[in-house]
Amino acid sequence: MTIKTLLLAGAVALGCVACFAGGAPAQTAKDYARYAQWPAPRAQGQNVNGIHIFLFAGLKSHGPGAHDYPYWLDTWSKLLTAHGAVVDGALSFPSQEQLDHSDVVVIYKGDAGYMTPEQRARLQAYVKRGGGLVTLHDSLCGPDPADMASLVGAGKQHGEVNYTWTATLDYNFVDRDNPIVQGMPLQIYDEAFFKLNFAPGVHPILTVTMPDTPSARRGGGVGQTIPQMWTYEHTLPGGQPARAFVWMQGHMVDSLQDPAIQKVLMRGIAWAGKKPITELTDYMPPPPRASRPEL
Repeated sequence: MTIKTLLLAGAVALGCVACFAGGAPAQTAKDYARYAQWPAPRAQGQNVNGIHIFLFAGLKSHGPGAHDYPYWLDTWSKLLTAHGAVVDGALSFPSQEQLDHSDVVVIYKGDAGYMTPEQRARLQAYVKRGGGLVTLHDSLCGPDPADMASLVGAGKQHGEVNYTWTATLDYNFVDRDNPIVQGMPLQIYDEAFFKLNFAPGVHPILTVTMPDTPSARRGGGVGQTIPQMWTYEHTLPGGQPARAFVWMQGHMVDSLQDPAIQKVLMRGIAWAGKKPITELTDYMPPPPRASRPEL
């Protein structure tokens, strides 16, 4: 083969590449309209009629066994699905479409009060149409506690010493007959908070008298009795009635994996979503389908 032949073959090949790279028009959503006729198969074991829950988590921020938001997203997505919920979730703020399909958004993410203006407006619209919110631990921390309180009943100022750090906490039952809190342990090793900015109308369920820890002394909270679990029913101007359920503990992974506490939180989630309180805890899955014989 001569050099001239090689050069000619190379030119033809390059021309073909150019045709494929630039000749075909870009595909649009309209080109893929056929996908609308192919709904995805149902997730095995999922209760399609269940409460729709979005889990909003963050990246892990503390040492071993603490603030493990990704682990919570993993384990609780499985737990809630097994208890009859339709679960979605992410390590990022929910999209408009995800909010549109949610009955409850559960937030377990440090300093979730920090939002872009677009995210804050999106969440406002979600609550305004009656969407439920649940926050765990320091999720209600941010730059504007009063604003966060308008959504979930209280907010916490980022940067303040308003925490005990880990300690043995004794719960005081303010509303012992509340069905949400039945079976809650009387004592927990976790972290409690004070200097919370509460909105009017918060209904406390549990309080903690702040123990004498170095952090509580530094922040001036020792001996104060502060709500650590509450419900909040409210209506934003021009909106529909909405509910929020808050539990301030959850610093430790073990707290969120305690079966008794899980039942309490599931009842709180169902309540926030305006469902029967026992919808998740009492869910009975249908019997499994008979396995098909191997071919």
